[in-house]
Amino acid sequence: MDFRLDDDQRQLREAVRDFCVNEIAPKAAERDEQHRFEDGLVEKLSQMGLFGTYIPTEYGGSGLDIVSYIITVEELSRACGATGILVSAHHSLCCDPIINFGTEEQRRRYLPKLATGEWIGCFSLTEPGSGSDAGAARCMAVETKEGWLLNGTKNFVTNGGEAHVFVVFCVTDPGNEKRRLSAFIVERGTRGFTIGKLERKMGIRASSTAELIFENCLLPRDALLGERGKGLSVALATLDGGRIGVAAQAVGISQAALDESARYANTRVAFGTTIGTFQGIQWKLADMAVAVEAARLLTYRAAWLKQNKRPFSTEAATAKLFASEMSSRVCSLCIQVFGGYGYCQDYPAERLLRDARITELYEGTSEIQRLVIARKLLSDPHWMTRP
Repeated sequence: MDFRLDDDQRQLREAVRDFCVNEIAPKAAERDEQHRFEDGLVEKLSQMGLFGTYIPTEYGGSGLDIVSYIITVEELSRACGATGILVSAHHSLCCDPIINFGTEEQRRRYLPKLATGEWIGCFSLTEPGSGSDAGAARCMAVETKEGWLLNGTKNFVTNGGEAHVFVVFCVTDPGNEKRRLSAFIVERGTRGFTIGKLERKMGIRASSTAELIFENCLLPRDALLGERGKGLSVALATLDGGRIGVAAQAVGISQAALDESARYANTRVAFGTTIGTFQGIQWKLADMAVAVEAARLLTYRAAWLKQNKRPFSTEAATAKLFASEMSSRVCSLCIQVFGGYGYCQDYPAERLLRDARITELYEGTSEIQRLVIARKLLSDPHWMTRP
């Protein structure tokens, strides 16, 4: 069993890390303060090929494997959590369903521009009255002679402020519980579609979180993504992959917290010596390092399973649950290592904790992940030990 990255993956990590050190990390605090990405960031990410990591080459992407994609999300998040989720949501929640469920025409229309970052993508399932209970959605899509007429509101849409391509889930068959939802591709600028308020958040502040409003928004018939009535299946399959991206984001943020803690422990002097010589600090650093590495291995394993087209839903939930809750703990320990300075905005510790907290909420709360894992375990008690 070889847990090492291959040569291409190691070279990719080094290239992305160098890029992040020079272009992403220096402005992380500024993005957080201004609640926005600076002009030119998308172009820099595009030049690095980071919007089309695993999009097939025939559609203009790099055609890399899922583990390589996860490496890029981890490194971006290590430098800036908001930048990490910009790329992760774009890939996992928009490009992925188009690759997996789109027609050839849809793939050729959308993927080339998504791969270059000319168009940013996003995913819209949550509504004001339906979060974890996706089946309670009320946004309607009525089939007409002209196409599909959408009415309703979506919220908490990551990348909603920047996106051009929106994967949207609407009720098409309200009387059929098993085939109630369908998925659609909506383009920015479509008549009847507007971007509502942008949320002001605790963390990942530069990442836009938007409300979408549909008022008699008419879509062509070919805007349907996948089969009519199979929207919930599209959503759940998409979220499975998205959870691996969130786990990678959590790992990256946590690694940054560990990096900052070790650096501070080696330079901060108290009682005549650096605080890294104190056993109390050393134990914290050791606990942080073990937790980060365990989360990384869970995340890479889930990515490897997805890449090799093996069942990965429960493993994705496991990685996301552990990595997200670990991230909040590790970032809290980071503040403790910094002491009072950790609570001040002059140092990155408090921002890392604020960024980490969202990973326990989006793309399925920790409670949802526990349900996924428990149901699998109860139906298949040997799931964890089966070859």
